[in-house]
Amino acid sequence: MRKYVAEFIGTFALVFCGTGAIIINQESGGLITHVGIAITFGLIVMAMIYALGGISGAHLNPAVSIAFTIAKRFPVKQLLPYIISQSAGAIFASTILKYLFPANQFLGATIPHGTEMQSFILELLLTFFLMLVIINVATGSKEQGMFAGLAIGSTVLLEAMFAGPICGASMNPVRSLAPAIISGHTEHLWIYLTATTIGAVTAIPIWKYLSNN
Repeated sequence: MRKYVAEFIGTFALVFCGTGAIIINQESGGLITHVGIAITFGLIVMAMIYALGGISGAHLNPAVSIAFTIAKRFPVKQLLPYIISQSAGAIFASTILKYLFPANQFLGATIPHGTEMQSFILELLLTFFLMLVIINVATGSKEQGMFAGLAIGSTVLLEAMFAGPICGASMNPVRSLAPAIISGHTEHLWIYLTATTIGAVTAIPIWKYLSNN
């Protein structure tokens, strides 16, 4: 149960701070800036890995949990409780943000600024690269090495920095699911549920080949 609570808290923090930065940037007329939003996402991921990595692995992401399961580095019986905990944490965060900023239209939801296929391919590749980093720096399914948080947080920051203006750089199904549901803007949600999961899962056979596992 401690693991599930840790995943709830970690995913709550990720969505609250990350999408919160997007909302506050809009509310303040751009004071945080796109760079600031990317840094916020990277830093909160890094912070939660260092805070909770030793308890739950700080997956904070169903696509990561699914990929770890396929890699046989995470028990199948814990997969559904992890996904439920992550989803609940994300939805609770978006609910709080809706209460704090009731007039905000999208609540930080990921919206394609181009074609849907453009965002689909970007999200697939971004999550592929992220998972490749995670699987190589994690111990088992726990990101608790000295540099794991820095490596993973930096990857999130980097990918959010360059791809965020086009696809939103979600890399995480529940990061997109929660604000979409709470704001009612679910029209592009399928991209962020499928592309991120496919990207993370695709990283596993490549990792196995490269590492000869």
